[in-house]
Amino acid sequence: MTSVKICGVNSPMALDAAVAAGADMLGFVFFPASPRALTPADAAALAAFHTGEAERVGLFVDPTDAEIEAVLAALPLDVIQLHGSETPERCAAVRARFGLPVMKALGVASPSDLDALADYAPAVDRFLLDAKPPAGAELPGGNAAAFDWRIVSGRAVPRPWLLAGGLTPGNVARALAESGAPGVDVSSGVEKARGVKDPALVRAFVAAAKG
Repeated sequence: MTSVKICGVNSPMALDAAVAAGADMLGFVFFPASPRALTPADAAALAAFHTGEAERVGLFVDPTDAEIEAVLAALPLDVIQLHGSETPERCAAVRARFGLPVMKALGVASPSDLDALADYAPAVDRFLLDAKPPAGAELPGGNAAAFDWRIVSGRAVPRPWLLAGGLTPGNVARALAESGAPGVDVSSGVEKARGVKDPALVRAFVAAAKG
């Protein structure tokens, strides 16, 4: 069955909605520029509301070791997501230092962008294939932008992976069919305002993805 990650969980309402809908992963954003950003203390308080099976994913953008350590001291994570310009060497160092699986986000706009998969595969455990951010965008993800999902159709991705970028309850089934993705990641596509999750949209998205 399709794996679903709800990213940008930043309130008890969003967390409850994601868990109740059957999300497999909860994404906590530790990037201050994001409207969904949390401090380590915020995330620890939020995660206390849920002790279920959904994996806790911490999203970082070009973090220092100290920044990751501060989060892990407050909140146990199951996966570290690196969503910046981290090199394969940096990904490998993070995985070795913290002993957690690393998911690397790669921006995709053309087939050639997938060539980087081979370089990163030995250093990471999962991939997140996201739309490249629009020119001038402040955020590396969560911009409601999509790429041509057919680019990855039939492509051998050397690690488990999620599709992201511009997904909504209305298009996720088509995205899965066109890309062949084993899982999906959504943030802005289930929000009623920037950074504010809509429980009804979360439920609809998970149902459409898993249906």
